Amino acid sequence: MTTPVLAATSAQPERERLDLLDVALFVRAALLANVSAAGREFGLSAAVASARLAQLERLLGARLLHRTTRRISLTQDGEIFMSRAQTLLDAAAAARASVGRAQTEPQGRLRVSMPSSFGRQHVSPVIPAFLRRYPGVSVDLRLSDHLVDLVDAGVDVAIRLGALKDSTLVAKRLAVNHRVICCAPAYLAAHGTPGHPADLAQHECVILADQNTWAFETPTGPLDVRVTGRLATDNGEVIRDALLAGFGIALKSTWDVARYLRSGELVTILDSYPPAETVAIWAVYPSRAFVPPKTLAFIDFLAAHFGDPPYWDVEPR
Repeated sequence: MTTPVLAATSAQPERERLDLLDVALFVRAALLANVSAAGREFGLSAAVASARLAQLERLLGARLLHRTTRRISLTQDGEIFMSRAQTLLDAAAAARASVGRAQTEPQGRLRVSMPSSFGRQHVSPVIPAFLRRYPGVSVDLRLSDHLVDLVDAGVDVAIRLGALKDSTLVAKRLAVNHRVICCAPAYLAAHGTPGHPADLAQHECVILADQNTWAFETPTGPLDVRVTGRLATDNGEVIRDALLAGFGIALKSTWDVARYLRSGELVTILDSYPPAETVAIWAVYPSRAFVPPKTLAFIDFLAAHFGDPPYWDVEPR
């Protein structure tokens, strides 16, 4: 396949033409802060990728990247060129789309990060189906309950749960993250049923990390309730196990407890006072510029698999 090039004029010498592959390589290297990782996405060795970027700098007559043994960063000229490079790649993609579908088959290794419990329950079971659909893609799935820096970790896409903090990351909503207050019937039999969110202050609550203030919508407006309990953990499965054992009340996402609610092992309480914060399940990735087809394919695959509303809220599992 001929490498696409952009010439300012038809009479422009060959050596002055700007190669879009080099531009795309520069954008990915800047986003990943790693020339070798960017080169792998294009099927290039580290040496070849570095040489092509050096060639781009010679063509432009400016240094675009600061290089160290561990990391690269943009120079001032690189920051200026980065914004123009993104526009250039978007225009090239639009031009291709205007004359045909020109779909690119997803290829390469896709590194994905997500919370461990959600990943095991709702993503890992369908990874084989994704790989069968896209035989040119391999998946490196990282399950962790700790947020990772996508650029530092070389992650293409991460799944995040809840409300997103301000970020330079691009986010796509995959599904609603419906939450409920729930416990086992045995707990209610032993300790009584709270009739109002304020009553939770008198109950044993199981707390996720340091999230000991629960916000509710009430007929009189939002209400924050500070809850306490003898068990706090950063792992949602630990909380679910405690609830099933009849120990305490918790704020849980339905993706984690829907099947237990259907079976009657857990029940919801305070249904007239829903959690105040609207949260969702998101796919986040570093930039809109030159998003690899493998990343877009994975995001679209998960969104279709989850459904709207998500399957765990509507189907027996």
